[in-house]
Amino acid sequence: MEPDLFTAAAEERQEKDPTASPLAVRMRPRTLDEVVGQQHLLKPGSPLRRLVGEGAGGPAGPSSVILWGPPGTGKTTLAYVVSKATDKRFVELSAITAGVKEVRAVIDGARRATGGFGKETVLFLDEIHRFSKAQQDSLLPAVENRWVTLIAATTENPYFSVISPLLSRSLLLTLEPLTDDDVRGLIRRALTDERGLGGAVTLPEDTEAHLLRIAGGDARRALTALEAAAGAALDKGESGIGLATLEATVDRAAVQYDRDGDQHYDVASALIKSIRGSDVDAALHYLARMIDAGEDPRFIARRLMISASEDIGLADPNALPIAVAAAQAVAMIGFPEAALTLSHATIALALAPKSNAATTAIGAALDDVRTGSAGPVPTHLRDSHYQGAGKLGHGQGYVYPHDLPEGIAEQQYAPDALKDRTYYTPTRHGAEARYADAVEWTRKHLGRKRS
Repeated sequence: MEPDLFTAAAEERQEKDPTASPLAVRMRPRTLDEVVGQQHLLKPGSPLRRLVGEGAGGPAGPSSVILWGPPGTGKTTLAYVVSKATDKRFVELSAITAGVKEVRAVIDGARRATGGFGKETVLFLDEIHRFSKAQQDSLLPAVENRWVTLIAATTENPYFSVISPLLSRSLLLTLEPLTDDDVRGLIRRALTDERGLGGAVTLPEDTEAHLLRIAGGDARRALTALEAAAGAALDKGESGIGLATLEATVDRAAVQYDRDGDQHYDVASALIKSIRGSDVDAALHYLARMIDAGEDPRFIARRLMISASEDIGLADPNALPIAVAAAQAVAMIGFPEAALTLSHATIALALAPKSNAATTAIGAALDDVRTGSAGPVPTHLRDSHYQGAGKLGHGQGYVYPHDLPEGIAEQQYAPDALKDRTYYTPTRHGAEARYADAVEWTRKHLGRKRS
């Protein structure tokens, strides 16, 4: 990046006193091989490898890239690695503070550096989605003519926040959320690395688990919390970061919840049973525990979809569409906003009238099938569309219901052994009352006897 008097002074101070920089800054990778996660973007021959000069020879130069991903997944880190590893001129701008004037100054400087010294320029533009269309337009000539190689970072969908001409001139690289294992490796490296805490404190397993939960896949958040907790522990003369110290430091209690153990299933069970029992407040409590513990929102949404059919059914026919819509929304937006959608669905299901009639109906039908109570399909219902079916009597005697004034024909549909068997016993709860009326009327007109 472009050096100046103040930058040089700041870097000199950081060299003399590493703690002058935040832990998250000190632990930034120095090479692409030190980067945690995003391995799908770091394969040999990838655009980022070519940007740092690995295999960038020949007639094809490195491409401009747009890095898209959630906060804390490494967008700025990747740009930092490029700045340290490349022999190119590196300039950094933030869309929060820079405007067209600053962009044009960088481009003019890049053209001079290329023409006068043969030095290529890499421009890192953070928060590019904050640039207006006119500001993004100012980048086009430089990117198109490769006066600069652009690395742009954004947390918002670039198909909505970046102009099409700039997208077409760049490669879009999507960063994936870091896994717990990714963040765990970074935390442990920070604890022992001389650039980090240099072994000054230890991190017990229960404290590490809570730190991973509150980090939520955000490496910067994890290192910031770790540094604060380490400072608090050292101030108290402690050699290890206790769970209580971390809780006090980040002002967030540790939730007793193991995503792979008993709590995972116990709390999920309590959520569903609270919905079944129509206790909306208890349901929201268990939902909050699952969200705060970092439970997969898709798992919660799946449980809500099951609940909508198992415990509500036709008492509220809108329950299942609400749960399905919530699952689709959660898959698209993720946390933290997904918490709002899950709350919406949970409240709707908890307050809906309840019926398990659909659940017991299919259960009873399956029991009959599995115990051999089936029998052949009545002849008049069998397929009659193939040659020779008529000789077998298939379809003969079938009455087409639409030919009758009431749209229902008094004929047998079930096998002989089950002709009077009933499975569905509707309640009078909510909207299912009208289904109860309908089933009573239809069974009467079918000439059915109740078994």
